[in-house]
Amino acid sequence: MAKSSAAGARSGSPGGAIRSFRDLVIYQRAFAAAMRVFEITKAFPIEERYSLTDQIRRSSRSVAINIVEAWRKRRYQAAFVSKLSDAETEAAESQAWLEFSVKCGYVPRQVAAEVYREYEAILRGIVGMIMHADEWTIQSRRTQPQ
Repeated sequence: MAKSSAAGARSGSPGGAIRSFRDLVIYQRAFAAAMRVFEITKAFPIEERYSLTDQIRRSSRSVAINIVEAWRKRRYQAAFVSKLSDAETEAAESQAWLEFSVKCGYVPRQVAAEVYREYEAILRGIVGMIMHADEWTIQSRRTQPQ
């Protein structure tokens, strides 16, 4: 299983071996972005606790979580792609919440732009994995040539 076709999703471990979702650079980036969103939203006003703060935190965390779920479902290409599609959607949602955060005056434009660009890179990695799902999914021993 070659893992070089999805930009930004390659292994972060020595030798390129991927043993866990934690070895996926795309997961590492999504996790780091979610933690950055968490830190940024600590300064949001209390009245946003159950709306904007909650929404952006949920969507940002969901990106990483859906990548984890996709990794565990890679026996089935359709399920793998479905979970990655969910991660893609959540990443785009996080970008939209960032825009609201700037317009509401809660986040400086420069800070939001950095996080937005990180989500763009994450999106590219997710789309690359979707486009090359056959290289990421586990092939049954019965279907492989002997």
